[in-house]
Amino acid sequence: MKLGEKMKLLVINGSPRKTGNTATFLNKALEGAASEGAETELIHLRDVNFRGCRSCLTCKLKDEKYSGKCAMKDELSPILEKARDIDALILGSPIYMGIATSDMRAFFERLFYPYLSYDADNNFIFPKKIPTGFIYTMGANEQRMKEGKIDQYITFTERLMTMFGSSESLIINNTNLNYDNSKKIVSTSEPEEIKSIYQEAFPDYCKKAYEMGASIVKSVNEQ
Repeated sequence: MKLGEKMKLLVINGSPRKTGNTATFLNKALEGAASEGAETELIHLRDVNFRGCRSCLTCKLKDEKYSGKCAMKDELSPILEKARDIDALILGSPIYMGIATSDMRAFFERLFYPYLSYDADNNFIFPKKIPTGFIYTMGANEQRMKEGKIDQYITFTERLMTMFGSSESLIINNTNLNYDNSKKIVSTSEPEEIKSIYQEAFPDYCKKAYEMGASIVKSVNEQ
């Protein structure tokens, strides 16, 4: 980063909701990043018409213009090109059926795989090291998260993210959007209990998301 330039933080929302829990915490991370002087951008994947990796392997060809770059052309292409010049990255997704949303998975494939080289001496060819973060939201409490091995998926994803540079995860349990359960099949009062727990913890979650954004920017500015 050149002297006098603002560091660039790209934030990606993998939730189908643009004003839901995940978006709320990503916006808090944006606020934290902006407080440290970062130039920020939030992209909602639901607005982007794209597909996941098709394993064409064009990004692995030698001496080609697509070496290290995804060859697919769609609305995600300019976003991936933009990502090559960022100084930090934060992703966010709710957990659906034990993993991130299909949009986030497709994005991650397109972002990550082109930089994964089969050269044992240089197995990740992103242009520079950048700090990254991932905010996860889920209705499951901590116990059910572990019983369902969701925490193992998060650990694996974080390990992949460290190939870009440093990485941290913020896990937010007990989120619940089913505020009116009168028209839904609910066999217990648990959703109301979850909602209560989540609402009590909400300010702390917002603070942690804000701090993630701020700390990631600080780590770049201190380099």
